Amino acid sequence: MTRTDKPAGALQEAPIPVRAKLAAAWTSFMFFYIYVDYLALYKPGFIDEIRGGVVHEFDTGPTFVGLALTLMAIPILMILLSTALPARLSRATNLVVAALYIPVSVYNADGEPWTYSYFYGLSIGLELLLLAFILRAAWTWPRTVRATAGRDLAQARA
Repeated sequence: MTRTDKPAGALQEAPIPVRAKLAAAWTSFMFFYIYVDYLALYKPGFIDEIRGGVVHEFDTGPTFVGLALTLMAIPILMILLSTALPARLSRATNLVVAALYIPVSVYNADGEPWTYSYFYGLSIGLELLLLAFILRAAWTWPRTVRATAGRDLAQARA
């Protein structure tokens, strides 16, 4: 009979691969990223500014929409790239892109009135938490141990 310290009926904690954690974090990040932009449409006068060809003091022309698409496409592609790239390249890509998106997320609050500080504080705070999670998960990506490491250690002690 096998005895454990865990109570009967305790849920088993299955390890989640780093790639799945990263893809899930980028997916969550994208939901916030999209919904912050969507909910901003409800601010009085925002749609009128868009109709007037201006978003955050930028003219809405081909350059603006191209840059906006690029800013959206990168984290969208990170969902796939986190799982499809080789581990070493995925780790490096996640570290670089997550670090670059920190100022992008913070910039969303630039020029916004204090009446929306809770909205932007919460949304940016959650985006930054997700980016920190991505950075930590990529930084601490487990490494494989050489099969001879134990033998080398035993030989060094002899």
